[in-house]
Amino acid sequence: MHSSVSKPTRARVLAAIEQLGYRPNTAARALASGRSKTIGVVALDTTLYGPVSTLSALQQAAQLHGYFVSVMAVRSIDRQSVREAVQRLTSQAVEGLAIIAPYTSAHDALAYLPTGTPVVAVEGDPEADVAVVTVDQAAGARLATEHLLAGGHETVFHVAGPPEWEEGRGRVNGWRAALEEAGAEVTPPVLGDWSARSGYEAGQVLSQISDATAIFVANDHMALGALRALHERGRRVPEDVAVVGFDDTPESAYFIPPLTTVRQDFERVGRAAVQLLVDQLSTGTRRRDRVVIDPELICRQSSLVGQPRET
Repeated sequence: MHSSVSKPTRARVLAAIEQLGYRPNTAARALASGRSKTIGVVALDTTLYGPVSTLSALQQAAQLHGYFVSVMAVRSIDRQSVREAVQRLTSQAVEGLAIIAPYTSAHDALAYLPTGTPVVAVEGDPEADVAVVTVDQAAGARLATEHLLAGGHETVFHVAGPPEWEEGRGRVNGWRAALEEAGAEVTPPVLGDWSARSGYEAGQVLSQISDATAIFVANDHMALGALRALHERGRRVPEDVAVVGFDDTPESAYFIPPLTTVRQDFERVGRAAVQLLVDQLSTGTRRRDRVVIDPELICRQSSLVGQPRET
């Protein structure tokens, strides 16, 4: 309301607004200002913890900056799917784009985005020609592997995520690098698909290998399945087999035993991604910034014998 409006008039107007339940018409404001105050997000159509947490963090961060979020869910992050999603979002006059790009195929898709729109790839390929925000997956895997080696285990077996996921590849690379630097044997990883069922099947295989006294599992859901398989085979955790997961899902502290895991700070990811978009919008230029966020090892009972738990 304009500053020249008298206090009695201002009070009557505000009272009428409250009584009528009036809300400003954001569409009309967008037409008047030429700005939609909307960020478009292309996200994978999945219920997996990581992508869902990333999307939630983006929405919260955008709200803090006064932006709305319009989401297009796609079945896969490939060139055609991303192009169609971006076309729909740009038709809504979004001011910037965030692409949650966990697939290795995203590199090709990101190369064909509209040049005039600010873009940030979240969990994208560091070599992409757009701004990227990512958690250092390899560093997280190294933390998990080095933690298990420090517990006196000769080597660490790995239940890996799908190789077409950037996170899966990064965690394999970090696990392998830690073993090679320690001079430990690098065994073939057992592949999973992020589900508890695939972790259970991997656990059934590893539970029959007597030398498998330490297992790094690429996410907490697969770790849950592995814990059940080890229990059914009579392999005690952590006395016989130490287990470490990845993600620090809200349930991981309540597994039996509570799960040692690697925490990703999704809130920081969301804040960094939205800030990069806001910076590009303010300057009017697309940038190729790289923001890499360090993960954190959370130690609990599944990898610690006779030591206090941390939750």
